[in-house]
Amino acid sequence: MISKVDELLENIAAAAKNKTLHKITLGNKRNAEAALKNIFIKPLIIKDVQMFSFIYRYPTNDITKNFFLLESSTIIKKILQEDFFNADVFTASEVIYFSVNKTGKDKTVKKNTEKNIIVAAATHDKQKQRIINSHAVYLKELGVTGAEGNVKKEMQHKFKQINRYVEIIDGILKDVPLQNGFSVADMGSGKGYLSFALYDYLQNKNIDATLTGVELRDDLVKKCTNIAQLCGYHHLHFTKGSIQQTALQNIDMLIALHACDTATDDAIAKGIKANTKIIICAPCCHKQIRKQMAPANALKFITKHGILLERQAEMVTDTIRSLIMEAYGYKTKVFEFIDEEHTPKNILIVGIKNNFSENIFKENIEKVKALKYLFGINEHYLETLFV
Repeated sequence: MISKVDELLENIAAAAKNKTLHKITLGNKRNAEAALKNIFIKPLIIKDVQMFSFIYRYPTNDITKNFFLLESSTIIKKILQEDFFNADVFTASEVIYFSVNKTGKDKTVKKNTEKNIIVAAATHDKQKQRIINSHAVYLKELGVTGAEGNVKKEMQHKFKQINRYVEIIDGILKDVPLQNGFSVADMGSGKGYLSFALYDYLQNKNIDATLTGVELRDDLVKKCTNIAQLCGYHHLHFTKGSIQQTALQNIDMLIALHACDTATDDAIAKGIKANTKIIICAPCCHKQIRKQMAPANALKFITKHGILLERQAEMVTDTIRSLIMEAYGYKTKVFEFIDEEHTPKNILIVGIKNNFSENIFKENIEKVKALKYLFGINEHYLETLFV
């Protein structure tokens, strides 16, 4: 004869299979001193696989674990033998009350619900709404998507990165008054992923904007120019040139993503001197400071290790960059913009033009001097661009 707990598990499995299972609650602790208060279980679909989500409720926190259907039955049975006396199972049409006492005597009571519960299929496979539509023509031409607008498997990280950049810029522009003729310079535009996505975003926002991508490699300039013409993007242009040599005039936003080493400093200096409203940089490489760092204090115990020296150099370099930007009247933010699994160079420096103050200028220059002294640095390249 089948036991009542096994009968309960069969009912749970059948309800899960028929997609009529709503939730399960395990309670009434066997040990009054135990920290675990309750367990709440709900059916879950992960990548088309039926699973159960267990929420273990403790006095100060919850712990969630997901299990396959078969192992869930084993776990529930063990819990009812060791941790709790009661199980309440809620399905679309009935509630099953299971209980067992200290002597091992168990019973089951079933009650029909007054009206059927609509059970929605819970899923972890949520489709995130992206700012950039994967069906955009330029994404296909750049090799991000296929003919049907599906993002290629090997380009998923790039598509996510593009959207994350645009999401950040969307947040920045909400706090900046935009005028007709809003102009953007993408310094070191490379293959043009962000240039196209940003122009697309501005068009969709009905912002009258001109965007120029500056790139040293002639083949990329030609390719991006052809794609822009194909898409009918009349105010998206690409020009051959280096960040250092390109002259900027009347630019509202300057972007420099992964400009190598001091090229990031060249871009920041260009933006400051052009009185650019917004400067956005994702630094790459920090060789200039790393080669100089020679602290004469306890910091030398950190910098003697190559990997720690490299990370310390990145932090110091970008800190000084933000201090210099603040000295020249920019309000800055430095933050991680995307998971490290997608790119190890995942720090973004954002500067928004504020009011210049002579006192703030002097204070920040003194802070830069203090950092240089602390780490045994002679000069930061960005400083030299204002001499």
